[in-house]
Amino acid sequence: MMTFAEGHVTLLEERPGAGVREAVGKAMSWIKEGELTIIERFCANIIKAGPMPKHVAFIMDGNRRYAQKCHVKRQQGHSEGFDKLAQTLRWCLNLDIREVTVYAFSIENFKRSKEEVDGLMELARQKFSRLLEEQENLKKHGVRIRVLGDLPLLPLDIQELIAEAVLATRNYNKCFLNVCFAYTSRHEISNAVREMAWGVEEGLLEPSDVSESLLDKCLYTNNSPNPDLLIRTSGEVRLSDFLLWQVIKFLVILLSADIPLMPGLSVCAVARIFLLELV
Repeated sequence: MMTFAEGHVTLLEERPGAGVREAVGKAMSWIKEGELTIIERFCANIIKAGPMPKHVAFIMDGNRRYAQKCHVKRQQGHSEGFDKLAQTLRWCLNLDIREVTVYAFSIENFKRSKEEVDGLMELARQKFSRLLEEQENLKKHGVRIRVLGDLPLLPLDIQELIAEAVLATRNYNKCFLNVCFAYTSRHEISNAVREMAWGVEEGLLEPSDVSESLLDKCLYTNNSPNPDLLIRTSGEVRLSDFLLWQVIKFLVILLSADIPLMPGLSVCAVARIFLLELV
């Protein structure tokens, strides 16, 4: 695992556990329920004694590499990656991390093979449908779902499922899950610039009104604080056009494990690194 902060680079070994679960086709919950183990509770309590990130962003990467290594279909790799996301969200809840943003699907992903794109869209249908069945669980944790991206690029039925999920959780405010879907940062920024240009053309804004703070208000993420911490799995060192405007002061942690094999204690480990960087 590598960490970058203020030009500082640390390299740590990450040894993910072996074992492949047959999770394809299962109705996997968005937030994995279950009690923490004694060791997990111990680690969580120690970490929570210090400063904690309020907003953590994840680039969920490595599903295809995982599928290739394990000789399974790509779709199973994507499903296993979602399983790991559910576990990670549980950790974030236990660590009192109030906001999580995940990079689920880039606009660039539409350039992949039709078979893979269709498979990802079907997975989205399953997961957003599952989310609508989990109202009690989401209400219990007070989780508000926000989906950020150019949603008209998605099939109409998925747009409708997303709208239902967003509306169903709109009154919850204990924690927030932002799912970046059909998203790239360049697209987000250019869309914000178009909105400001339209405001000037329509006489709603003066050219002198255009500023960084106004652009902030025009971004998809305008309701969220900037992330304190960004985690990318699979060992890649690129930001891949994700939150480029928002991550001005942040700690980036690069995990060597592919997302489906990310160790369960990774969130605790990176929270500890975040704490140490503040010292």
